[in-house]
Amino acid sequence: MYYLLALLVVLLDQWTKWLVVKSMEIGESVEIIKDFFYITSHRNRGAAWGMLEGQFWLFYLITLVVVAGIVYYMQTEAKNKPLMKSALAFLLGGAIGNFIDRVFRKEVVDFFNTYIFNYDFPIFNIADAALTFGVILLFIAMFMEDRKEKRKVNG
Repeated sequence: MYYLLALLVVLLDQWTKWLVVKSMEIGESVEIIKDFFYITSHRNRGAAWGMLEGQFWLFYLITLVVVAGIVYYMQTEAKNKPLMKSALAFLLGGAIGNFIDRVFRKEVVDFFNTYIFNYDFPIFNIADAALTFGVILLFIAMFMEDRKEKRKVNG
């Protein structure tokens, strides 16, 4: 079931990126909520905020190691831990979604453009959102596991 969640993230990510590539010019922006949320066609050849632009071999290597680590952890340490497995599924889907872009497009398609308190947040995509959500869930799962372990030890 958790691998299906990761697959759903990948499919939704790739479908939305395909829609943006096919229907918008790079730089084109569509207002959804004035001064807050726009769909803006953007490309990124690096990591978050454009860091390490053009270092594809590094991204390929890191992504393969991360994906292998996530799958291993899902099969071993996260057994019987649904929140942990959900977090890892979002991380897996997000990592694979952006990996597909890097392999086939040599750039990542981004399009969610938000302004938070007048700050123009870096443009992102479904895979990025899944990665962020996965990290948040992972922290929550780790916190809950830690509390559970402390309760076992203390009482």
